[in-house]
Amino acid sequence: MSEPRTWAFPAKLQPTPNEVRFDLKAALDSAVLLRAEIPDDAFTASILGTERVGNGVVIRDDGLILTIGYLITEARSIWLTTNSGTVMAGHPLAYDQTTGFGLVQPLGRLGVPALERGTVASSPIGADVVVIGHGGRAHSLKAKIIAKREFAGYWEYVLDEAVFTAPTHPQWGGTALVDKAGQLLGIGSLLVQDALTDEAVDGNMFVPIDLLDPILDDLLRLGRPAGPARPWLGMYTTELQGHLVVGGLAKGGPADSAGVRLGDVVLEVADERVSSLAELFRRVWRAGPAGTQILLTLARDGALSRVPVHSGDRNDFLKKPQMH
Repeated sequence: MSEPRTWAFPAKLQPTPNEVRFDLKAALDSAVLLRAEIPDDAFTASILGTERVGNGVVIRDDGLILTIGYLITEARSIWLTTNSGTVMAGHPLAYDQTTGFGLVQPLGRLGVPALERGTVASSPIGADVVVIGHGGRAHSLKAKIIAKREFAGYWEYVLDEAVFTAPTHPQWGGTALVDKAGQLLGIGSLLVQDALTDEAVDGNMFVPIDLLDPILDDLLRLGRPAGPARPWLGMYTTELQGHLVVGGLAKGGPADSAGVRLGDVVLEVADERVSSLAELFRRVWRAGPAGTQILLTLARDGALSRVPVHSGDRNDFLKKPQMH
């Protein structure tokens, strides 16, 4: 189950030891290949697939791995591969829907160094960084931070400040963003075409590592952050020509069950006008915890519809990890 090594970044794009002020080999070796197998009947199988491949990075001496959560959601099995060729089973410990972070515990010793965590505040826009993927220098990329800004995703997800880098890493999921001191700044989540707000620029989006420490103990203890879950609608909305349009619905989810339809235009949440994805989601979350009824005002076929949606906890729809 080792990763194919048939591709490599051009040598001029790869980090080299003489260009950094840290132990490059140790940092590169902290990245592992992650393969997850998901049951065919899993809630996320039709969207994210049943075989997911990406990266993770070791963040503690006990081998704890930080990755992007969509790789391990509803995973039936996880296999980890180090740069030295060690292959080890892993257990999905946690997935935080709010940040997008996922945690995996290897079921044995990987013999991999841990990467020290830093803070995104230490690296301003324009700073040189390294995007590290499993496979050593050949699969790692010299890049720059080109933006730090709010990010909203159609799957009911908002980051107050995401980090964007260029050029892009083609295997971005779970990659490690490392600063000039060799500290972890973030975890790779997406490839986007709007990394800059004022022009079309391809980039990778990273979840800032700063979001991990406040929730890490809860993730290890509970598998999710403590406290009430946010209300979830299962309504995949996009911004289209200045409108918020329902482009997809989670089958059997709250919005689908309430009668929301594809093509509906969302105008209001609880009688408050919303004009952006981030505003829409934040207004829903302010209404109360999961289970709160969310009143949507929708434009449909030239008329207005007021649709009450009994929100849910997204986690209730997902298969839970099993220890074997």
